[in-house]
Amino acid sequence: MDGERPAPEVTASTAEGTALLELRDVEIRYGAVPALRGISLEVRRSEIVCLLGGNASGKSTTMKAVIGSVRCTRGSILYDGQDITGWSTSRRVAHGIAIVPEARRIFPRLTVMENLLMGAFTRRDKGEIDTDLDRVLEMFPRLRERRSQRGGTMSGGEQQMLAMARALMSRPRFLCMDEPSMGLAPVLVEQQFETIQRLNSTGITIFVVEQNATMALSIADRGYVLQSGRVVLADTARRLLDNPQMQRAYLGM
Repeated sequence: MDGERPAPEVTASTAEGTALLELRDVEIRYGAVPALRGISLEVRRSEIVCLLGGNASGKSTTMKAVIGSVRCTRGSILYDGQDITGWSTSRRVAHGIAIVPEARRIFPRLTVMENLLMGAFTRRDKGEIDTDLDRVLEMFPRLRERRSQRGGTMSGGEQQMLAMARALMSRPRFLCMDEPSMGLAPVLVEQQFETIQRLNSTGITIFVVEQNATMALSIADRGYVLQSGRVVLADTARRLLDNPQMQRAYLGM
């Protein structure tokens, strides 16, 4: 894509709909090294939006900025109309932002049930937690079968289910998913993205960082493409799939 003129960014001022999350001119540096170079993007309510790009493009840094594990050097992050740029991760989780992290990162020595309860750690409505446990175990029946098993002894696909169910225990309105297909067999990747669509159908807004561009765009409403910390393409998922730049650079066409 080098030497080609990038498509204009889609921002809150130009896009239709109400944004649940907005990044406005966000810059992040690791020491003297720029990771994000003033990116702007938005995720509207009830959408699935994917963030694509190669290695070292800034995808994971963007996700870390959303959940608050890295701080912005410049710019701002808005969630549901509030500036959350300075909020801690725990405060963001308490207000409805959850993450299914890259490589799952479950607690390997804890049982399935203990992992799930850790997902509800920030909640104060203790009386509702049992109800939500039943709900997520109904959604992921394999976890019910293995509820007393230690997480670290489960298969990769089962651990991914557990990571998703743990995130749901915080009752998120906005779910971040960092490389959900990583390390999974192709049949499990398809199941994973079907689950993402199912979660979205319940009203959860989903932001997916993913290297499998074809799969991510097949379920997304819109997408952004990062290159060297900048947004170089932003469009509907369908138009990105049909974009010649996208096909050459990321879709292997």
